[in-house]
Amino acid sequence: MKILLLSDTHSHLDDFITKYVKQADEVWHAGDIGDLKVTDQIAALKPLRAVYGNIDDDQARLQFPLNNRFNCEGMDVWITHIGGYPGRYHQRVRDEIYSNPPDLFICGHSHILKVINDKKINCLHMNPGAIGMHGFHKKRTMLRFEINDAKISNLEVIEKDR
Repeated sequence: MKILLLSDTHSHLDDFITKYVKQADEVWHAGDIGDLKVTDQIAALKPLRAVYGNIDDDQARLQFPLNNRFNCEGMDVWITHIGGYPGRYHQRVRDEIYSNPPDLFICGHSHILKVINDKKINCLHMNPGAIGMHGFHKKRTMLRFEINDAKISNLEVIEKDR
């Protein structure tokens, strides 16, 4: 299963993003969608799993959950927008992540790309950074990877100058 992971589009979708959407089997969006035209256009091309973020309006909150936990190719995946990172998980997820850790924990919000193995709970944390134009980030980033038999392979950072 080829996954394109993105976050913080802030209403921005362009040919650069769309090119990678077309190459994926599924697209996962970790919140701050902005305009739902972004997710509508992605979902017209590929299966989409998404959560809403702190900038998203009531329409996005009706369409997407705050947390999306699911199984992909034998891997327990949890996506939320504001989740923190190993050693500094957000209080909203902290108890659950320690008592029932997923194999892969994904969040957005910070606009900072991070991939960290939390050895304490045997969980891989991913934040794809921000692919939209709004924010302090100098490079727009996404992640792509494959999941096969509960294992991640071919992890790749995709970046573009603003």
